[in-house]
Amino acid sequence: MTTKPAPHVLVLFGATGDLAARKLFPGLYRLALAKRLPDQLAIIGSGRRSPGSDEDFRSHVHQALKEFVGEVDEMVAGPLLERIRFVPSSADDGTALAAAVHDAEDQLALESGQTVGDVQRLLYLSVPPQAVEPMVAMLDREQLNVRSRLVAEKPFGTDLASARELDAVLSEAFDEKQIFRIDHFIGKEAVQNLLALRFANGLFEPAWNRHSIESVQIDVPEKLTVTGRGSFYEGTGCLRDMVTTHLCQLLGFVAMEDPHAFREGAIRAAKAAAFAAVRPLDPERVVFGQYDGYREEPDVDPDSDVETYVAIEAWIDNDRWRGVPFYLRTGKALAAGQRTITIRFIDPRHRWLQAADPGATEPNELVIELSDDPRIEIDVRAKRPGPGMALTDGVFRLHLGGDTPDSSPLEAYERLLLDVMNGDRTLFTSAGEVERLWEICQPVLEHRPAVESYPQGSWGPESALDLPLGGWRLGRNQKA
Repeated sequence: MTTKPAPHVLVLFGATGDLAARKLFPGLYRLALAKRLPDQLAIIGSGRRSPGSDEDFRSHVHQALKEFVGEVDEMVAGPLLERIRFVPSSADDGTALAAAVHDAEDQLALESGQTVGDVQRLLYLSVPPQAVEPMVAMLDREQLNVRSRLVAEKPFGTDLASARELDAVLSEAFDEKQIFRIDHFIGKEAVQNLLALRFANGLFEPAWNRHSIESVQIDVPEKLTVTGRGSFYEGTGCLRDMVTTHLCQLLGFVAMEDPHAFREGAIRAAKAAAFAAVRPLDPERVVFGQYDGYREEPDVDPDSDVETYVAIEAWIDNDRWRGVPFYLRTGKALAAGQRTITIRFIDPRHRWLQAADPGATEPNELVIELSDDPRIEIDVRAKRPGPGMALTDGVFRLHLGGDTPDSSPLEAYERLLLDVMNGDRTLFTSAGEVERLWEICQPVLEHRPAVESYPQGSWGPESALDLPLGGWRLGRNQKA
């Protein structure tokens, strides 16, 4: 039986925001449903503007659960909602919040029969980047940084200099071991399964190198536009929002050497070594795009040149990957919403084995779908039934959810919230990783490619479609 976390006071800044409604409160509910939350728990939502009384806030949370969870078990939701309250705070005044945290700790210590010092504080900063520094100063001033773990949401700065400034701000109030920089892509079951797929299978590990692999694609197109997030995107853009965080982290998981253990030090060291070998990006091999209609979105400058699409060619200069291109692509308002890693293998080119229809067969590819219902496909060539030795395409499929029906996978935020409560930083980003990823992307920030337009519902600008030799797997043979 899994040991439950210690008693916790969870303080959620930005508790009335979109992330809290879509991910954090549903994640807490599902953890409660699975009986994985601490037995003694208090949740304090906070922010500058109060939604009203505690009952008003609970009603707001309950509505979010119904919208983003679906059918809600009131026997689970009721006790969880009773643990929730809202206390206004600001960067200038955190006295009421500090008093509420101390009161909650006293109550949880009484309930658990433990001391106040046994109650853990979890501070979740779901706030805009410009609000982080003053909020951290307030936490320090009110001594809420004591006995605390701080969860920081991306983006971790806007460039190398600001990332270093942010790290200095955090380091003044918190030890590094207290800081959990969250990237929810790393919390996905399918991303972690990359490690098992590669390192636990003799079929893949010997071939995971430049002698067998032609290219790697990390492709995260989104169908959604920026509606409702225009102001955020104007200040961030697609490169900062997605590439320096999610897509580069996926690259690290694909490219790392054997970490020899699934624990914080080992995983972080393996990723750091991979990132150290990534060549700084060449702006000439980066395509920026902006979907038609972006400039008409609310809170968007009518003359904006902010990118809503990025396609990148990256290289890793080490013995395993030298000469193997990595292609990263993501964008808004595209033809599909998927999260796909494609490992394309080198064609063995045995000319005596030909397709029945020359040029019709696809390359051998290992395709990993990073959805909450993870699937893996391997595209192979086989003999077409009948006379002769003509080839045809075939597919091996692994459906992890269907093949393990008794499993209980955790959604990314569920897993990461639980890890924070248990003090496990294995799937969180280090300060060193953040700085190195900004170093890799800095040439593109300093020499921005011209932003090209693309129609909504397409696969992006024409110039990006043929960036990989042989095209992208998603949208293959389809033009914008």
